[in-house]
Amino acid sequence: MRRNSRARLGVSLLLVAGALGLGATPSTAAAPSAIPSPSAYALDAAVEQQLGAATAGSYLDAKTGKLVVTVTTDRAEEQARAAGATVRRVARSAAQLDAAMDTLEAEAKITGTSWGVDPRTNRIAVEADSSVSARDMARLEAVAERLGGAVDVQRVPGVFHREVLGGGAIYGGGSRCSAAFNVTKGGARYFVTAGHCTNISANWSASSGGPVVGVREGTSFPTNDYGIVRYTDGSSPAGNVDLYNGSTQDISSAANAVVGQAIKKSGSTTKVTSGTVTAVNVTVNYGDGPVYNMVRTTACSAGGDSGGAHFAGSVALGIHSGSSGCSGTSGSAIHQPVTEALSAYGVTVY
Repeated sequence: MRRNSRARLGVSLLLVAGALGLGATPSTAAAPSAIPSPSAYALDAAVEQQLGAATAGSYLDAKTGKLVVTVTTDRAEEQARAAGATVRRVARSAAQLDAAMDTLEAEAKITGTSWGVDPRTNRIAVEADSSVSARDMARLEAVAERLGGAVDVQRVPGVFHREVLGGGAIYGGGSRCSAAFNVTKGGARYFVTAGHCTNISANWSASSGGPVVGVREGTSFPTNDYGIVRYTDGSSPAGNVDLYNGSTQDISSAANAVVGQAIKKSGSTTKVTSGTVTAVNVTVNYGDGPVYNMVRTTACSAGGDSGGAHFAGSVALGIHSGSSGCSGTSGSAIHQPVTEALSAYGVTVY
């Protein structure tokens, strides 16, 4: 069952990939969006907790870099302004957007589609990939039309898929994935990655056919897409993300991504790519089951990037799940919010 939009809530072989000889020239695309300040992340979380369903979401203003909170009532506007947020009145409430997604879930749950909240437009942004037939596209558009202006449907190139490859970053069960963030609990070291990766194998190595360096301790896919692996080789890797240019990015905290903000993705196939967050509370209908409460971005990705890191500066944001591919410098990388995985396993980034 789809999780409510108000339920949004920081390792690895990849992170020490330079030491493993996995470094490469970065492939990046300029992103015009801004990175939220620590206070903006905190304000986003605080306002969401305080307002609940009285806000239809928040986003980062591309021109000012300030957090904008959408509201539908005078009381919510007063509360948001008192908290220090810029406020925008919108027509559709969180309940109305939730109801639209419930209708899509019940009547248009088609493999190759995804939908999520774009608070900038106060609408549900629906994407349908090239595998969606003309008949199913007509069904999707008919449902959207009944929902009035609450839903926007767009065709996107490529096919939504979990990005795992058989073959060269972290290896398990004959497949290659990427790891996201090194995490810790009680002095033990772990890394988090995608659940559809940890579903494949209990044992993970740093090279194809190499010695086991970590053992799976948890996995969740579909519905969610996260898993955790405990280091068993005695190593104590740093909590950095590999930038694939001979340098790394220290990770010191975790937060939920904000629509409109800039992000980077580090993965073992496309290395480092950049993009913008375009929707939250996203449902992705993969061929082997749906995942909920995801985040949609414009970062490029490809097979083997699954499980990689989505981050902004020193802030961990997400675990790479999949995409419909990449056209030029514009992609559709989807991530699992990392805060949910951290909470599930009781671990922290460092």
